[in-house]
Amino acid sequence: MYWTEFLTVALIHLLAVASPGPDFAIVVRESVGYGRRAGLFTAFGVGTGILVHVTYSLLGIGLIVSQSIVLFNALKWLAAAYLLYIGIKALRARPADPAGAELNLAAGERSGRGAFVTGFITNGLNPKATLFFLSLFTVVINPHTPVAVQAGYGLYLALATAFWFCLVAWLFSQQRVRAGFARMGHWFDRLMGTVLVGIGVKLALTEMR
Repeated sequence: MYWTEFLTVALIHLLAVASPGPDFAIVVRESVGYGRRAGLFTAFGVGTGILVHVTYSLLGIGLIVSQSIVLFNALKWLAAAYLLYIGIKALRARPADPAGAELNLAAGERSGRGAFVTGFITNGLNPKATLFFLSLFTVVINPHTPVAVQAGYGLYLALATAFWFCLVAWLFSQQRVRAGFARMGHWFDRLMGTVLVGIGVKLALTEMR
């Protein structure tokens, strides 16, 4: 009975998650910099962040945030500040010792918890995700659809997001890919830092519509 609605939700989500954004940038950076384990934990963090958006959308809190300029701006500035912080740290990356490049590539230190939290915060604080899920749960999904079914949609969205970014992590954490980026060393970090700072600035300038 709800298959048509579910397929619509799934298609919209696929188009949204496949477009590069802060989640993509942070998963790539973690995967290249620290390896597959860190990339996968970051992907799981991003997927879990989706559950935050789903939860408040089901509770109606997302509608309150979307109608409150103060709350929206608070969320926007928190997200922008976090992305700018990560980006500026990457921009300050220094050239690595060529003799130790391979060793550092193989033994990059990054806890699973740290990678997970990075992915979770990056997604959870994104106000654009707030507006996306609000529109999804108020416009695309029929308000008469049972809450249990809507929660099922939300669980799918979280799992699909995690799966997508696990694929991204797997691709960018391959030894050949990492070795190629390692040869660029600090230039890659600076490039990703520029991307993150750019996204942070764009986010900070976003106005509620």
